[in-house]
Amino acid sequence: MQMKIGCIVEGHSEVEAVPVLIRRIATELYPEFEIDVPRPIRVHRNKVIQAGELERKVGLAAQKIGAQGAIFVILDSDDDCPAELGPVLLNRASQVRSDLPIAVVLAKREFEAWFLAAAESIRGQRGLKNDIHPPGDAEAISDAKGWLDRRMENNESYNETTDQPALTALFDIEQARQADSFDKCYRDIVRLLRELRKDIQTE
Repeated sequence: MQMKIGCIVEGHSEVEAVPVLIRRIATELYPEFEIDVPRPIRVHRNKVIQAGELERKVGLAAQKIGAQGAIFVILDSDDDCPAELGPVLLNRASQVRSDLPIAVVLAKREFEAWFLAAAESIRGQRGLKNDIHPPGDAEAISDAKGWLDRRMENNESYNETTDQPALTALFDIEQARQADSFDKCYRDIVRLLRELRKDIQTE
């Protein structure tokens, strides 16, 4: 049996990383189901708040998954408050396809903040040093990519396009849940999977 989740993301790296994250969580919870995550749709961060742009992308994502499935929107919050912008975007998305389970997640600051929260689990991976420790408040770091970059061995550099998907496959999910926005991300993905599972079982 198959679960479908259509994704809307911000950057090239998330196009690769977000399906990895969803599949990791789905495999842990429901290994008996096949998870189908079509290639995510990108939307520029500065356009998503414009009237009609998010709505158009939600419509495209719905086309990719057909009549049954869920939609997952994930963006960096940058300087916006996730608790304020997130519900606004969710309301807009839900008005387009109220028949589908939808979640909107804003990574506080940026996606990489979640790696900082789980820093101990990615020591020695992708060129990172073996002695890195998570900062006191990972989501307070204004440049998480730079934080990772400064902790690379041998003058290597953090490459968002390749390192973000790879670290998404490696980081400890429970450690990362110490970051509030990732905890919400995890709970939202679980909710979507549960709703899809319920729909499949009632068919």
